[in-house]
Amino acid sequence: MKNTIILIAILLSTIVTTKAETEVEKEVKQLILDDNAYALKNLKDKAKMISKKGSLEFWSSGGLLQSLQQNAKVREFDTYNLHPKHIKVIEVSAKTAIALYYIEGNYQQKESGNNANYLTRVMQVFVKEEGGWKIRAAHWSPLTGGKGTTETAIEQ
Repeated sequence: MKNTIILIAILLSTIVTTKAETEVEKEVKQLILDDNAYALKNLKDKAKMISKKGSLEFWSSGGLLQSLQQNAKVREFDTYNLHPKHIKVIEVSAKTAIALYYIEGNYQQKESGNNANYLTRVMQVFVKEEGGWKIRAAHWSPLTGGKGTTETAIEQ
């Protein structure tokens, strides 16, 4: 009986331990929330969010694969009211993580049309470099009933 109780206690502690977020998962989740809060406040993306090696991305507009560089022009907005939801992070290693989440709301990028029904699934690969987490790859795809971005290419 004593052995059975010990075995059950070990199994329960294993289940509880696997449910707890790792430090990497917490950092990446907080980064997504902080970057979004920055855009809400400043009506532009933070600079240097992209890896020094760049980022390969499929956008929710349905366009072709895009290659972004760390020094790319920062997107600016006339309106920005997007909110990430249900963020899940998978730690691949101490320096690599994958984030999956939804983002919804409305926004209007400068010199572009208003997107009043933005509802998209996001998958981003983050790498730790230069003292922080940077985006190395991303895939954005609109949900049924939602709308993706209007941009299909990077302006040079």
